[in-house]
Amino acid sequence: MEIVGLGSQVMDCARVRKLIDKHGEVFLKQVYTDREVQFCNGKSRTTEQFTALWAAKEAVFRALGTSWKRGTNWTDVEVICDSPGAPQVVVSGPTAELMTARGIMQILLTTAFCREFATATGIALRLPTQRPAEDTALDD
Repeated sequence: MEIVGLGSQVMDCARVRKLIDKHGEVFLKQVYTDREVQFCNGKSRTTEQFTALWAAKEAVFRALGTSWKRGTNWTDVEVICDSPGAPQVVVSGPTAELMTARGIMQILLTTAFCREFATATGIALRLPTQRPAEDTALDD
């Protein structure tokens, strides 16, 4: 596999908490899938978890060489943290179409957080491109 994109994002946990407090379910439904909301609400540091997942979505968009924009949804990128180890990324909708068009097969993702900030890094991978064999014959 070859790396075709790298994305990173750092977010302020207090900012995300304010958005959740101000907009509640409307905000959560716009940014997170039901599975992500259930995961974050099941953790003791809920705000930090929500912030880390949003940072992960931003990192994925950046690794794909784009940013969130009209026509894509935050929920096109789902971060699954069901098992130990690195979170998994499931991409759907227009974002999946972009991924396919760019030949990206997989996105590696890591997240981390402390009380004040959360960070995520995504790496977009595709199969190595086939290059024609170079002609090594010497001309006489």
